[in-house]
Amino acid sequence: MTQPDSEGAYPLGAWPLAGGGTLDDAELGYAVWGVLNPARDNLIVLPSYYSGTHASYAPLIGADKLFDTRRFCVVALDLFGNGVSTSPSNAAPAQRGAGFPAIRLGDAVAAQHYFVTRVLRAQQAALVAGWSMGGMQAYQWGADYPDFVQRLMPWCATAACCEPNQAFLAGARAALTADQEGWGDPDQRPEQGLRAFGRVYCGWAYSGEFFRREAWREAGYSSRKALFTAWEDEHLAWDPRDLLAQLDTWAQARLDSTTDVALKDRLAGIRMPTVALAAATDAYFPPEAVRAEVECMPDARCEVVDTIWGHSAGGPGRHSGFHAALERAVGRLLAV
Repeated sequence: MTQPDSEGAYPLGAWPLAGGGTLDDAELGYAVWGVLNPARDNLIVLPSYYSGTHASYAPLIGADKLFDTRRFCVVALDLFGNGVSTSPSNAAPAQRGAGFPAIRLGDAVAAQHYFVTRVLRAQQAALVAGWSMGGMQAYQWGADYPDFVQRLMPWCATAACCEPNQAFLAGARAALTADQEGWGDPDQRPEQGLRAFGRVYCGWAYSGEFFRREAWREAGYSSRKALFTAWEDEHLAWDPRDLLAQLDTWAQARLDSTTDVALKDRLAGIRMPTVALAAATDAYFPPEAVRAEVECMPDARCEVVDTIWGHSAGGPGRHSGFHAALERAVGRLLAV
């Protein structure tokens, strides 16, 4: 993987929150590959996805890769709550753990916009893109900064957290919080809750056909149990408060709108060319939910990729067929 030219955590100070109050001593995690051109308009912005970090996009970035650093400056930015940017696990003492404030996607995107315009001094973003919750932030970018963003490409994502998504998140939250052991001590973990969370997450991440065909073998696992165990083990490393903070931000995603009419109006304001890729069997962000939103946008289209890998098909470097569709979509979009 191509190493970033720079990375770190940028100090934002007391960051104002849309719901009131501030995120104290806020920091924004970032990584930058490549350089801005003289016009400072060749920037690609990649917001991180749930339980991902800026490093998670690295397989897609570099010379001759999906996001080509010979043509573009690429910045990957960490969501508040993901353990790199300010999160319950590393916040200022008064906001650490249970004291962490509610974060909206608009709060995160405002911080990202500040960084790319004030720190990187970009004049425009040629593209804002992202998988899953990263794609939700891409929509937020398009709604909040329509004159700055030239193109959008969210994949396996919707702007608003739809009903199937809400059902999934409610189950994942219940699995994690049912285990009350280890929540009071930051050096401990609710191990059973984290394992249950990982198993629920995995079950929704793929399709029924994926399991019927035993496609976990293609993913490199010797059995279905091995797949579930891998997802459990991965989530054991997480601070459960960070997982909940990101989950709550995800569940509240609605372009900061409160009614269907307002959401449609916000979507209608996303005027830049947009390609939204959906996985045919995505249980988190079903294609019909993606299409319903895209139909409200004046210059957008939804492309559905036929895959049994469900939501996981879109994970960076996970599925060659979906990656090929991404390459085609990015190529066409950047030619506009």
